[in-house]
Amino acid sequence: MTLDTVDKKLVALLQSNSKQTNKELSVKLNLSVTAVYERIKKLEREGIIKKYVALIDTTKVDKGFVVFCHLKLVQHTKEFLTQFEKEVIQLSEVLECHHVSGDYDYILKVMVKDMTEYREFLVTKLTTLQHIGSTQSTFMISEVKNTTVVSF
Repeated sequence: MTLDTVDKKLVALLQSNSKQTNKELSVKLNLSVTAVYERIKKLEREGIIKKYVALIDTTKVDKGFVVFCHLKLVQHTKEFLTQFEKEVIQLSEVLECHHVSGDYDYILKVMVKDMTEYREFLVTKLTTLQHIGSTQSTFMISEVKNTTVVSF
C-alpha cells in the first residue's frame, strides 16, 4: 500500500500520541471524523499499524539495566536457527532479538533490574538454550536515542 501525504501525517500523529480521538485528528488533518476513522481502519487492515502500546519508563519499574548480548550458535543449520528462535522468543527479559551478519549470529536486547538479575538470567535461562556456542555481553551506559517513530 502506498501512503499519501494525509496518511503519512495521520501515522505521524498516531505515533506521537495514539490516544488522540478521531475528532482531534480530524481537526489537525482538516478531514471529517468519518474520513479519519476510515483511514485508520485501512492502515490497520493493511498491517501498517500493527498494534497500539503503552511505553513504560523502565527506571520507574526497576528494569533500567540494559544489555546487548551477542550470540554465536554452534552451527548455522536451519534446524538450529529455528530451534534457537523458538526458544528465545519465550524469554521475557529479551525485548528484541535480531538475526545479524558479521562475527555473531544474533544480537539480543535484554532488560533486567541489575547485574545480579542479568547474571541469573544468563546462567539459568539464556545459556541453557540449545545450540549456543558463545555469548558476549555489552552493557548500556546511557541511552542517547530511543524512539518508536518511523518517519517518512
